[in-house]
Amino acid sequence: MLTVEGLESAYGDSRILFGIDLSVAKGEVVTLLGRNGMGKTTTVKSIFGLLKPRAGRILIDGEDMAGRPSHLVARRGLGLVPEGRQVFPTLSVEENLIATHRGGRGAKWSLEAVYRLFPRLKERRRNGGDQLSGGEQQMLAIGRALMTNPRLVVLDEATEGLAPLIREEIWACLRAIKDEGEAILVIDKNVDALARFADRHVVIEKGRVVWTGTSTALREAPEVKDRFLHV
Repeated sequence: MLTVEGLESAYGDSRILFGIDLSVAKGEVVTLLGRNGMGKTTTVKSIFGLLKPRAGRILIDGEDMAGRPSHLVARRGLGLVPEGRQVFPTLSVEENLIATHRGGRGAKWSLEAVYRLFPRLKERRRNGGDQLSGGEQQMLAIGRALMTNPRLVVLDEATEGLAPLIREEIWACLRAIKDEGEAILVIDKNVDALARFADRHVVIEKGRVVWTGTSTALREAPEVKDRFLHV
């Protein structure tokens, strides 16, 4: 569904990505791993048209979307849960969700479906986005992305700054989303949790892919975590 080939991106004269290759197939969960500052968020911004790549291709169902506006990328079926959540603080939970709703024939995600996935959001549906806890805001950010009825959900720092119990709840919800057949590309630092439900992993270091493999291969390669993932 998504194929990134030879992606190069920069901020001004500062090059960040040096030929990133990755892919996510329909219904697959893929992680993008690496220490802080290695280019993970830059990769996401490039995919979503928030940063124009200098080179490479970003193929969505075979169509090159590199450098295309963000709204066109979203229309091709990509939904983003951004780093920092970025919920609309002055809108209620329900208004946040309705604001991004994109229905149509065969759409599986609605208010009711999101509330089934996150019952707490239904309880807090009349509260403002700025009245939620960090965990609730992350649930809202995921629900808001699902309301676009994407075929691929991209999460940048899925559980950053959340308490352990809330992280487990987020992981359970992502497993449920996977069971619904959604493809997922996820960035997070909790490698062991990711290895329990992701299909493949892509590790980047200084803007280059340095390792790819399955969860089984990652568990059997402690040197990968020691060299590229530990602070």
